[in-house]
Amino acid sequence: MTFPINIKTGSFEISSHLILELLAYSIGFRYFLFLRKRTNDTISTEHRSLIFIAAAAGAFLFSRIVGYLDSNDFFNGNYSLAALYGNKTILGGLLGGLIGVEICKKIIGVTTSSGDLMTYPLLLAMIIGRIGCFMAGLEDGTFGTASALPWAIDFGDGLRRHPTNLYEILFLLITALFLVVVEKKYTLQNGARFKLFLFGYLVFRFFIEFIKPVHRFEIGLSAIQLACVCGILYYYKLILRPASLFQNN
Repeated sequence: MTFPINIKTGSFEISSHLILELLAYSIGFRYFLFLRKRTNDTISTEHRSLIFIAAAAGAFLFSRIVGYLDSNDFFNGNYSLAALYGNKTILGGLLGGLIGVEICKKIIGVTTSSGDLMTYPLLLAMIIGRIGCFMAGLEDGTFGTASALPWAIDFGDGLRRHPTNLYEILFLLITALFLVVVEKKYTLQNGARFKLFLFGYLVFRFFIEFIKPVHRFEIGLSAIQLACVCGILYYYKLILRPASLFQNN
């Protein structure tokens, strides 16, 4: 297997990563619309549109900020706007989207959860996106450190590495299955589905970063790990009172 794995048409070569990223957005959104038609959504279409705009704005901003603070550009002293725009991470996007949504909901007066309906579409979109990350090889920067494990992969630099993007795909699939099983057995509180998803992902990303060749601050943690800690602390009630996620039947 030679990386990057791109689509070649004659003399043209198209980035599989780019195509899959675009598919992740479009398929994820179509899946959301599909679910919304089959769900009694208490949030109006107008408010949903405002929430989407706020989520997109927050995700765009924070994906760049966290990605930049985690990048070679930042640690090499490149403080340009081009460097800020050129780096991004899904972790920052998720947290930024959450911040944007919460601010927007406060302004427009929406008190019900808007994330539950987005959970499965997000999981699907992230899985598609991470397939693209895997196919991009070293170009994407989501690979792991060197490893002697039998499933380690050479992404093109002669080193067999942890395929951390594949680990993430496996985690997301397990998360989706876990949520489906839990919701068949229990009735979750409003917003609990999204909280379980995001909290689990934050914990996963915190630990998986230890087997990635990333820059770390003097405290031994990367920018992404520090962002994970902030997100985990935001859900402190989930840690202290996990039973609050479930309705009393």
